[in-house]
Amino acid sequence: MSELKDLVKKFIEIDDDLNEKIEKELEKSEELSDSFEEDNKEQLEELGEIYHEIEHMVFHEEFIIVSNAKSEDHEIVALIISEEDDEKEEFVIPVYTDEDEANEAIAVFKEQFGENEFACDKKVGNEIIADYAEDEGFIGLAINAPQWDFVIGGEDVHDCCE
Repeated sequence: MSELKDLVKKFIEIDDDLNEKIEKELEKSEELSDSFEEDNKEQLEELGEIYHEIEHMVFHEEFIIVSNAKSEDHEIVALIISEEDDEKEEFVIPVYTDEDEANEAIAVFKEQFGENEFACDKKVGNEIIADYAEDEGFIGLAINAPQWDFVIGGEDVHDCCE
């Protein structure tokens, strides 16, 4: 398993744990207590550190991207995340860390979109971000979607060494 995949899984586990604590806290009161952040400081800091590592890894990572093989220019599959009545259509580009994850997603896409044919290509994270940076509706990358619920904002992907 890739290091990025391990980090994302760890991030999701910590985030889920914190969300569970928040839900329990909000059941007691309508607001989080003043001590909540202090009580969970270690987890919150770890979450921030992991996310920062992910930002760097995504910049350099080579991903599998899925496109519609029937379209003329092999249009990349995008996941729309805005409501139908929203003014601008916001979307994320799903990217995959390995062929198994991409194949699972293609199976889901075939169920949703019928008899479309899909193709896979490889591209580095920063190149994908650059391709869509000018599009106002672009939010970021969804890593191993729809299996995972993890989106990294396009503006967050960077390399501190540059």
